[in-house]
Amino acid sequence: MNAPLATLAPTTPAIASWSEVCALDDIMPSSGVCALIDGRQIAIVRVADQVYALSNFDPFSRAMVLSRGIVGDAKGVPKIASPVYKQGFDLRTGRCLDDAGVRIPTYPCRVVDGRVQVQA
Repeated sequence: MNAPLATLAPTTPAIASWSEVCALDDIMPSSGVCALIDGRQIAIVRVADQVYALSNFDPFSRAMVLSRGIVGDAKGVPKIASPVYKQGFDLRTGRCLDDAGVRIPTYPCRVVDGRVQVQA
């Protein structure tokens, strides 16, 4: 006789916590830095006093380089361009501005008491 199948309870995704990365003043305006959070390389990009967090992985060059990209805007959309092949990514959504079929992960990011925090 076969043993009954185990019943698995549905799993609830873990709620991501906020990780403090650095002081806002540690990131020069219109530039990025890379942080290792829970084993993931995350690019933190500063535009004036606004910060954005997205994957550091450039899917075109397959290298972890986006934090070293060129920060700017494309028709009002804040972006970072890969330092390798220059594809631009929307800092808010991770959507590639040069290939709409490509998107990289983004993460909630905030500044609290002058410290940059990322939820990943």
